[in-house]
This record gives sequence, structure tokens and C-alpha cells, in this order.
Amino acid sequence: MQGSTGVVFPKTDGGRSTSALGRTVVADALRAVDPVGARSAEHETNWRHGYLGHFRRLVEAGLLSRDAAVTIARDGLASLHRRMSVLRADGTEIGLGEVFTTTPADVAPLRTATVAGTGEAERELSLPYRGQRLRGDDLRRRLDAWVTAGVVEPSCADAVRAVMANPDWLDLRDQRIVVLGAGAEMGPLPSVLRWGGDVVAVDLPRPEIWRRLLHTARRSGGRLHLPVPAGTDPDDDALAARAGADLLHNLPQVADWLLDVDGRLVLGNYVYADGATNVRAATAVDALTLRLQERRDDVALAFLATPTDVFAVPGDAVRHAEQGYAARGILRRSLRVASGGRLLHRNYPPGADPGVNDSLVPQQGPNYALAKRLQRWRATVARQAGATVSFAVAPPTRTRSVLRNRALAAAYAGAHRFGIEVFEPATSNTLMAALLVHALRTGGPSLPHPWQDEAYGAAHGGLWRVPYAPRSALGLAVLLGFGGARA
Repeated sequence: MQGSTGVVFPKTDGGRSTSALGRTVVADALRAVDPVGARSAEHETNWRHGYLGHFRRLVEAGLLSRDAAVTIARDGLASLHRRMSVLRADGTEIGLGEVFTTTPADVAPLRTATVAGTGEAERELSLPYRGQRLRGDDLRRRLDAWVTAGVVEPSCADAVRAVMANPDWLDLRDQRIVVLGAGAEMGPLPSVLRWGGDVVAVDLPRPEIWRRLLHTARRSGGRLHLPVPAGTDPDDDALAARAGADLLHNLPQVADWLLDVDGRLVLGNYVYADGATNVRAATAVDALTLRLQERRDDVALAFLATPTDVFAVPGDAVRHAEQGYAARGILRRSLRVASGGRLLHRNYPPGADPGVNDSLVPQQGPNYALAKRLQRWRATVARQAGATVSFAVAPPTRTRSVLRNRALAAAYAGAHRFGIEVFEPATSNTLMAALLVHALRTGGPSLPHPWQDEAYGAAHGGLWRVPYAPRSALGLAVLLGFGGARA
């Protein structure tokens, strides 16, 4: 982490340690609810490989009560904000909370360029799927098939059906959908523009990103609002060359720009970065979220959760998994015995309600786990405070970031052998955009416990309902995926 500026990890004796931060934040999150778990996290000597159990414990400790879950979320976020800092180019370092009050005088504000599409706004929900565009009865049958196969939760299918039954919900001109990470494959930008909505886009100042987004906007029936320096020419080449803002370094400018946006603000977090930068980016987004919430009373939040995490799941999902486990064939029974119980062990203890699904993938690492957990914590705290929150567990998806990891790509290629459906990006982002619409139009779920809010509408690809604990099948999926790739 040497040489980084902007939002940075705290200093330690050995520099800026990502492991030290992860250990400390998890311990602080657990301390009030599970002091034994907090001490265990603090004393973990191999965080890069030992983090899995501690992230599971965060979920299990939160099951004690609603207050326990909210306390864990609130204390984890507070720990992060106390510890992270901002290192400026001149070498001065300030606390994260000071970044909005000590902006250098020579920083130029961002201006807005607006690009209006020339296409017709769509008013019927359709879903790209395996070379087809599903709508109407075809889409309903696909939803039914996913529910039967355990690929999505029934509440996910119900939410999509509600959007289909209310096509006027797709008209999002009364909202301003802020897409942080506008170029992300999983984000709602294409769908919202296709439906004629207004997208306020934030992404890095990289011309290749903005050329693609401008092309999408021009063909749509919506409007794209992008941050540019004052005096930027309105043609697409100039906009692509000058648009964008880096959240790690330009938080005050982005916050001021968004504070001036007219209309109800929906702040969507679709930011992703590799490695430790993912935690820095997630922290920057969370600081921005707090700033906007402090200054505006109309901010709704939107998040996509990764399915490769730990979640409490409904008893119905546990029963589905148990039925599959009881019906497993002789080969898989034999593999379990031959491996001494390491392979293909059951997903849940019989009768668990809720069950705890542990789909963490070691290859993704502790920084990825922490960055995604921060988003879940913010969703919990915001929901507790009465904000509208769209939170959806997204399906396993063949995004570029996944396919760059050979082991993960192979696991996804072999996942169908174990009842997991891996989605294409266009299917995932459209499905998730439909769930966003449902949350904005209905206010989202209001259930007794945060774990139930998280489970509502989940499209986990089958990870919650397969017979086997995902990590106990991961190695076999990788081998089968590699074998299929060579065949």
C-alpha cells in the first residue's frame, strides 16, 4: 500500500496494512455483541487465510436479535470511519471525516453535461436470456422455472412479477438514479436509460468508459448526466475525454456536484476495484453516502450483494437443500466417504431455521469480503433509520473481473454440475434493475430482522438451495470446469 494517495488505510508499524484494518474492524463490529468473537478476530495470526470464520461469525452473532445485527453494522462502520484517512498529494494526512470540511481552495467544481437519447422509452419489462428476449408469459415461465430449481428465492420472482404487472413503474423520470461505477457490468445504467429514466453517472476519468456510456445513452430513450470540468465542449469526443471523477481523490467535488442534482436522489453503489483498492473505494462511497444523507433528506440507497458471502437464509431454503441431499446419488455419496467428509458435505444442519449459508470463496480474499460487508452494514443502518433501501443478492455472473481469475472462471464453468446457474451480465443487470424498480416503488421490505431484509428477493443462482456447502464442492467444480474447457 506504499505510494497510494486519496482515501488510504491507516498507518501501522509496518506501513499501511490491509490485514490489520480488517482484523480490527471485524473485532470492533463484534465487540459489544460477541466479545469472545471479537478477541478471536483480534488474535487471528493469518488474516489472509483465516478471515473466513470471522466473517461467518459476524452473521451468526447478528442472529441473536435485530438490535444485535444493527449494533454490529453500526459499530463496524464507525470503526472503519475512525481509522481510514485521506492522504493528499502534498503529503498532508487528514481523518476521513475531515475530507469534506478542509477542501483545498484551488479545487475546481464539477459541472453537469446532459446527453439525451433519441430512442423510444420501453414500457414493458423484458429480460435477455440465452439469446432471447423474454417478456410476458415467457418471462413468467422462466421465473417459475428458476423458483422450482432453487435458483432464485420466491420473493425475487414475486417482485419481478409485480414490476411486470405495473409497467408504469418503469418510468423513472421522477427519480435521479446515481450510478457510482457507471461502467460496471452489473449496474442498472443500460436498463434505466432504456426505460427513459435519468441516470447520474460517476466513474473514473477514462475515455473508453465514457465513450461506451455515451453510445448507450444516445441509443436510449433516457438522459445521461455526467460530471465534467467547466468549459467542456458538448460533443461526444470532448465529453468522453474530460468526463469522470475519481472517488478516492475527488470526494468533496463529487459530493457537492450530487448535492446540486434536482429530484429525488437514489444513490446506487456499483463500484468495484481489485484487491485492497476495493476497500478504499467502498470506504470512499460510504463517506459520500453519509455526506449526502446529512445534507439531503431524500436520499434512497441501492446495493448489489455478492452471492459469495455468508447469509442467513429462510427455513424453506434449508428444506429444499435437505431434499436434494437425501436424493443424492451413489457416486456423490462415495466421494464424501472417500474424502473423509471434506467433500460434498451438507449445506445446513437438518431443520435449521434460519440456516447460515457460507458461500465465501477463499480466492476472492479478505479485502473483497470486507468491502462487500461494509455495503451490507450501511444498508442495515440506513434501513433502521427509515431510509428507502434497495438491497439485492445478485446471481453468480460471468463478469470480466470473475473471468480474469482462472480458478473462479473454472468453478463457474463447472458449477452447473451442482445445480448452480451462472448468469450472463446482461441477464443479471436487467434482473437487478427490475428489483431496484420494485424497491423504489414499494419502499422495499420491512421485515422483523435484518437477515430477512437481506434474504428478500435474493437471486443467488442456487447457492442457498443446493444440497452441498458451496466450498465443499468448489474444488470439484474447478476440476470439472477445467476439464470442460479442455474438452
